[in-house]
Amino acid sequence: MSFTLATWNINSVRLREELVLKLLREEAPDVLCLQECKSPVDKIPLEGLHAIGYRHMVARGQKGYNGVAIISRLPIVETAAEDYASLGHARHVAARLENGVTIHNHYVPAGGDVPDREVNEKFGQKLDYLSELRDAFHAEKPTKSILVGDLNIAPREDDVWSHKQLLKVVSHTPVEVEHFNEVMDAGGWSDVTRNDIPEGQLYSWWSYRAKDWDAADKGRRLDHVWATSDIASSGHSSRVVRHVRGWEKPSDHAPVFATFDL
Repeated sequence: MSFTLATWNINSVRLREELVLKLLREEAPDVLCLQECKSPVDKIPLEGLHAIGYRHMVARGQKGYNGVAIISRLPIVETAAEDYASLGHARHVAARLENGVTIHNHYVPAGGDVPDREVNEKFGQKLDYLSELRDAFHAEKPTKSILVGDLNIAPREDDVWSHKQLLKVVSHTPVEVEHFNEVMDAGGWSDVTRNDIPEGQLYSWWSYRAKDWDAADKGRRLDHVWATSDIASSGHSSRVVRHVRGWEKPSDHAPVFATFDL
């Protein structure tokens, strides 16, 4: 079985319903994982999705904030929805495909503006979320699993436009990267995107603050696709669909794709 998966921070699924449908029509992933849906589950617009063959969804939502959804044209069964760090936020949902692969969709807290938990509660929440995720993987090592989402960390020097200038900026600080790597190591995860695209600058997010985001190209790779070691070699054809960032009234993230042969 071969299937293609995409992950995308949509920054309001209701506001950008037409962009979701456009992506599905043009790129046709079998599974689309969305973050920052900003909607209760019962308000997520499904009619258009069903009309083009995406009839399966598992999701967690809340009004105006956070929210994650796995939308699929393949049958899926919900397997988990954890509240890491006990934040009471809709930040994780997991589903299993008929081939036994479990997909985890995460929206890790952004962490605010100041990388110091003593003065910035949000940064502490981010680190706690990652620490609990690490501990969960130590307690029960995942198998036959894919983890995707907006993890809000750009770990490598070539995952940001300027390593030196961003070392003290939330999303690329050493303490965040350390937590990120600990989560990967604890679960035996492999970075599918970088396995496929091992060298060069690679971004999935560009700030709204830039008047011309494309020309400035001050991006960060915040969105990730991981796989457990038992299936990582089956992943291929990774890509960031960069031009989506230039659609009308876009999310500030671009979708990240990978295909798996399992």
